[in-house]
Amino acid sequence: MAMRAYWKGHLRLSLVNIGIELYTATSSSGRISLRQIHKPSGQRIHYQKIADGVGPVDTDDIVKGFELAKDEYVLLEPEDLDEIKLESRRTIDLVQFVNACEIDPRYFEKPYYVVPAEDEVAAEGFTVIREALRQSKMVGLGQMAVRGRDYVVAIRPCGKGLLLETLRFAEEIRSSDSVFDDIPDLEPEQEMLDLAEELIERKAAPFEAEAFESQYTEALRDLIEEKREAGAVSRDESDGAGSSGGRGNIVDLMEALKKSVEKGGSKKRKTSKSKRKSKSKSDEAA
Repeated sequence: MAMRAYWKGHLRLSLVNIGIELYTATSSSGRISLRQIHKPSGQRIHYQKIADGVGPVDTDDIVKGFELAKDEYVLLEPEDLDEIKLESRRTIDLVQFVNACEIDPRYFEKPYYVVPAEDEVAAEGFTVIREALRQSKMVGLGQMAVRGRDYVVAIRPCGKGLLLETLRFAEEIRSSDSVFDDIPDLEPEQEMLDLAEELIERKAAPFEAEAFESQYTEALRDLIEEKREAGAVSRDESDGAGSSGGRGNIVDLMEALKKSVEKGGSKKRKTSKSKRKSKSKSDEAA
């Protein structure tokens, strides 16, 4: 299935204005999602939207509001929010260029892939902007509005395309002073410093994201598979009234996990018991 664009609009550099599309650069499919289950019945826990003194409410009756004081709100209808006109809603205007190293890593939030719209003019303008950024070794800054909020964005070359990263605003970053102030000011011994530098040099290597795997996810998969094989599977034994497929969700998760385990490829997996045993040995050795 083709990926669906997260955002469509225009990228503007002075008088150059080209159509672009954004695609999410990250995926959560590798994570294991755990559900909350009512243990005695085996049914999945659901949450309702409830108003004090009213009870469950209809989604159509919910609006957003800004709290002025306790139990006092300014209500904002969807059409009110739609009337806030932002040029950045459909256009990212590159207003400044900086060296990549100038941006504090704390400001980076989420990455997106940028591709040109499907027309020859957009492709040509896109290529010009991409190569100009690559040759100048600069990052373009602009603003983008999407899904009810706006972002500062940084755009840089990424292979044949561009990479857009949303940035946090200055007021979203906490000062480190209150956290770091209590760290004692010590002068390390030169010998200890030399040894630490030598260890760093020995372990220095190019960054390869594939070399790192989530140890917790692997251990959790092993634990779930071990419990499944032992028969520790909760099943909804009710007649189905008032439920929304609790049992099916549990079984589907188990099947998905089983397929994920089998999809591990030629890399031989250890059982969870042997993993935990080897881990405890390594902890003792450390």
